[in-house]
Amino acid sequence: MEVANHAAKRKRDYSDYDNGDDGRSASAPSNGEEIDLSLLEALEKSQQNPVEALDIKTLKKLVLAFERRLKDNTAARLKYPDQPEKFADSEVELHEEIEKLKILAGGPELYPELVSLGTVASITQLLNHDNTDIAIDAVSLIQDLTDEDVFDGEEKDEPANVLVDALIENNALELLVQNLSRLSESDPDESAAIYSTLSTIENLIEIKPAVAELVCERTKLLKWLVGKIKVREFDSNKQYASEILAILLQNSMANQKRLGQMNGVDAVLQAVAMYKSRDPKTGDEEEMVENLFDCLCCLLMPLENKEKFVKAEGVELMIIIMNQKKLCYGSAIRALDFAMTNYPPACERFIDVMGLKTAFPAFMGKIPVSKKNKKKGFKEELEERLISLIASLFGGILRGSRRERLLIKFVEHECEKIDRLMELYMRYSNRVKAETERLNDIELDDLEMDEEEKYNRKLDSGLYTLQLIAVILGHLWTSEHPQMRARIELLLKQNKLSRKDVKDVLQEYHGNVGDLEGPEEKERAQSKIQKFISAF
Repeated sequence: MEVANHAAKRKRDYSDYDNGDDGRSASAPSNGEEIDLSLLEALEKSQQNPVEALDIKTLKKLVLAFERRLKDNTAARLKYPDQPEKFADSEVELHEEIEKLKILAGGPELYPELVSLGTVASITQLLNHDNTDIAIDAVSLIQDLTDEDVFDGEEKDEPANVLVDALIENNALELLVQNLSRLSESDPDESAAIYSTLSTIENLIEIKPAVAELVCERTKLLKWLVGKIKVREFDSNKQYASEILAILLQNSMANQKRLGQMNGVDAVLQAVAMYKSRDPKTGDEEEMVENLFDCLCCLLMPLENKEKFVKAEGVELMIIIMNQKKLCYGSAIRALDFAMTNYPPACERFIDVMGLKTAFPAFMGKIPVSKKNKKKGFKEELEERLISLIASLFGGILRGSRRERLLIKFVEHECEKIDRLMELYMRYSNRVKAETERLNDIELDDLEMDEEEKYNRKLDSGLYTLQLIAVILGHLWTSEHPQMRARIELLLKQNKLSRKDVKDVLQEYHGNVGDLEGPEEKERAQSKIQKFISAF
């Protein structure tokens, strides 16, 4: 730390005035205590210097003072590079001017003027300052200027984008990430600065989503984040690193592939493996673990990462987590669902390592009890994941002994799993019918709604899960196993349904399947569904 560090410390010390060492209010001295004179001096100073109106004139005044202090500090450092005491005062003054610039967060409409004055270049230059404290001041300033609370209206979108564009143009992304490498977690101030840096990056992404890919292209942020989540000890920076990593991956196939090429799949698996047999200790740690599973699921979108997942024994790890019946139980099922969707090798591995024995008790409703499982919607989400997982198994295992092992599960114990499947079919069917009737009533009220919007509303009510159940029924029916067919026929009849009802669900699915897939995948999926439609 530089000698100028005492300036930053001085600001933090004001919090000490709230309470005395003995727990009494400092504003009410007793036993002859004297009132803290420094507090009175600070109060007197604030009264002598009322807050100025925030306008262009004030902006130029602040910028001029800041640029002057920056110039003085630069000159002093060049003249006396080996004599810190010669430039310490200029560093304190520069710190104070940076703090004053934070007032600009109250007037984002002035940001275009701030940019035109060239001040953004000077601010970003400070991220590379020899004094880490000054670099931390710059991070804090950018964080304040880009905070989401500053931009709460559409009229502020343009100033926000002007500022972010200027920051990017002046290499703020590169400098922010480079600065992370010289900040030490062992120093409280620098550890806080790491958190502020991550917050600033999140702010920039919030304002300009394209930053999510840009920061990964231009910097080594992904590498830093991966290194942080692999650390065994939990802290707030590890939690935030997991959150930023999830944000970077969630809507970017490019980032998903980029991290996969950096051995990211294995790194995230190592991070979640720490919780295979134990639960997080706090709510914050639990949130971090959920972030890590979000990262894993995003990583499993590209096909090449699914391959890496299987090679890294990710399927086995998820099954171990399920068998431990800890808090991550549902997250492991979600990850398996992503891994096995449209990827037969993962389905084959799942069956080979006794995954059926682990998954089907959950499908039957035997879910381990935990505080997370009691949360509203958890059980339903888990059911939908398991239905998707079973549909993927049937789609990925088309023949051979693995297929027979899967089919046998629906025959054993007097076809109890077919009973469960039909129970779920009825629940989701009734829900979709209710939503369809509601949409029809809306049309009668002369409210405009196109077919795509109506279909999306039905998907939200559970149509996709209903379609997957119908697909599973199609696989069971076309297996031509007499006991399965008889059971399906009986259950349809008991619920006052017919094979035509299942066929209608499949027909609607056929018309909409694979809208997000490539043409070959869509054609393949439609061909399978048509086979089921013809069989029913």
